[in-house]
Formats: sequence, C-alpha cells, structure tokens
Amino acid sequence: MRILLVGAGGVGTAITRIAARRPFFDEMIVADYDLGRAQAAAAATGDPRFRAARVDASDAGAVTALLTAHKIDYLLNATDPRFVMPLFSAAQEAGAGYLDMAMSLSRPHPERPYEQVGVMLGDEQFARAGQWERAGRLALVGMGVEPGLSDVFARYAADELFDTIDEIGIRDGSNLTVDGLEFAPSFNIWTTIEECLNPPIVWERGRGWFTTAPFSEPETFDFPEGIGPVQCVNVEHEEVLLIPRWVDARRVTFKYGLGEDFIRTLKTLHQIGLDRTEGVIVPGPQGPVTVSPRDVVAASLPDPATLGARMRGKTCAGTWVRGVKDGREREVYLYHVVDNEWSMAEYDCQAVVWQTAINPVVALELLASGAWTGAGVLGPEAMPPRPFLDLLTAYGSPWRMRETELSDVPPPARPMHAADLAI
Repeated sequence: MRILLVGAGGVGTAITRIAARRPFFDEMIVADYDLGRAQAAAAATGDPRFRAARVDASDAGAVTALLTAHKIDYLLNATDPRFVMPLFSAAQEAGAGYLDMAMSLSRPHPERPYEQVGVMLGDEQFARAGQWERAGRLALVGMGVEPGLSDVFARYAADELFDTIDEIGIRDGSNLTVDGLEFAPSFNIWTTIEECLNPPIVWERGRGWFTTAPFSEPETFDFPEGIGPVQCVNVEHEEVLLIPRWVDARRVTFKYGLGEDFIRTLKTLHQIGLDRTEGVIVPGPQGPVTVSPRDVVAASLPDPATLGARMRGKTCAGTWVRGVKDGREREVYLYHVVDNEWSMAEYDCQAVVWQTAINPVVALELLASGAWTGAGVLGPEAMPPRPFLDLLTAYGSPWRMRETELSDVPPPARPMHAADLAI
C-alpha cells in the first residue's frame, strides 16, 4: 500500500510515528504546505518508507498530480475541515481511496438555525457516494477517534451487546491541564471553534435530524480511570450524522466535556466576532491587509502539538449506549483512555493528537489486509467492528467497557415525541 498523508501538524506527525512501527504499507509521502514541517515528520521516523513533499491542500489539481506521480492507493487527510473537499475531490479524480478524520463543513439553516438543519456535516461528500461506488473506490470518512473509534463502538454495541438501542451518546472528556497556561486547547482551535459554536445536531427516530442551541442540555458525566465528573454539553459532531445511517437507535447525541471556563471563553470569542472566518481589513506594515479573525486566534495560541511536555492528565473518548439485551435493560460505556505521560514517553506525542492519530492507521492496516473492504462513501459503522477493536488492542492501546447497574441509575431525561408512543 502506498499512502499520501496530507498534513504534518500534530495529528499528522503522530500518524507517522505510529505507522513507522507497522509493516503493512510500502511508502508514505508526508505532504504539507510547509515543506520543512513535512521533512521533520518524515525524518523523525528514521524509516526510509517515509518521504516528504510540499503541497497546498486547497489546490485539488496539485494534490491530484502528487497522487498520480506516486501511484498512491489511499490519501489520508490530516488537515482541518476547510480542506476536506479539495482533498476528497483530488482523490476521486486520481482514482485513489480516501480517509479523513473530519467531514465537509456544515452551514446553519438561514432562518431557524437552532431548530432545523441546513447543510449538514458530510453532505457534500455523501452527495458523491454514487460516483465513488460506481468507480469501485472507497472514501472512508470520519475515521479518527471522534468521529471514528466512537462510531466503531456504536456498531459493536449494536452487533454484540444489545437487541434494541434506546440511545447512543458520544461522551468525550478529560482532566488535562497545561502547566503555566490558563487557556491552551489541546486540539486544533479552528476546528474546536467550528464544532462548538455551530448549532449542535441531534437525531431521533420519527423526527430525524434537528438542531439545538450551542452548549445545550448540560449534564455531568462521570468519566473512568480517575478523570471523574465533567460537565458535558451538546456539540455539532459527525457521529450524529453517521451513526443513524448504519445503526438502529431511537436517539443519537454528541456531548463534549468542555468545562465552564472553556465554554465561557468560546462564548466571548463569539460575542466579539473572533470566531468569524470571513476576512476583515486591518492595518499592515505595507498597508491594509485582509485577515480572518479565527485565523488570528489560532495563530495567537500555542500549537497543540508543542504542549505535550507541559500537559498533565488523561483524555477519554467513548460511546455511551442504553437499550435492551435478552429482555433486560442495559447501559454501557465503551471507551478509550490515553494518559499524556504514557503517550509522551512512548511516542513523544501529546495524548489528544495521539489518540486521534492511531485510528486511521489501524483502519489503513485493515484495508491493506482485506479485513475491511467497501466502495462508496462509508462511515466506520459500515465496517465490521471486531477486527478494528482487536487490532487497536494489538497496537498496545486497549479499549474498555464499563457497565452500569440500572437499578441504581435513573434513565436520562429527554423530550418525549409521538414516535415514542407508537405501538
């Protein structure tokens, strides 16, 4: 297998360090707009299978040429969501397979953004599903940790743990801190602003997809392995768009453990317009220049990839599922925890980017072996979950399951709809 990795930031660099320990591929071209960054990521592996290249991810033609020149089998997109469609289009044009960890951008409903969906995450990609299927090529979308591993957990729960599912809720939280910094996001701030300030989406049987206000339906979720209780709120995320396409559940949600201070900061950025992506004119040394306020925020904060040595704590990604098995109610939380101290010592990568990076590498190995196959635009839920979970454990990063005694836990409050009363 020959792979083109586009993006040599924190996640891209972690991908190279994880993949370097596996024999399933022949060559990985590490490409970035900053050639020096690509060269550093490739060279750090000490593996001749890695080579660096410069490419502008927004230039589909240039990416297509790179794919063709190196006879690439799969393009792995490790950039932020702004570049999904140029890279997706380039892979399609070159006849290569495609993987990403975040999907094409959404646009809120123009009149009722907190009630109805507009353009949803991934809509532009799914609109081309028939073309990919007819070409016999696979675009495996949302294959990071969330989305990605969380979706694999959902499919595993449906296949092996439940007969019927009432709710699937992705719950993400951590107790990570960064020494000396009060506000230092551990993941790409551009993406974080996008998903946290857009209208969150919920899916319900009989109603379909609908939106709520940002940071709605707060709840305290008790995360395992010493992380403890964290306030979680509704956030726009791909799982809610992916899971209902392949997994039968009454309700699907995504809630992120942001914490009150982080939510307050994001609200402030929104109130003063610093979350905007459209350009504003500001003075420059050679005269007025146009800049994106969100890009200024991102440039002003430390690169998440550089924070590992100052980070403390653990991060947890997981899928909470409630339903019925063998006539009895059941509730489980399938999860994956990474301790930053371990990921830094083992891979010199901070926990959040490492946890994201391992999943597309596992997926590529399954595709290389033939354990996963398919054509079209597919989410992780469309694939058998057991091979993925077994291989993830074989990589030295096991997943776990916590089961709750329902006699001690009241069912979660949620809106009642007519579809719930149907016989």
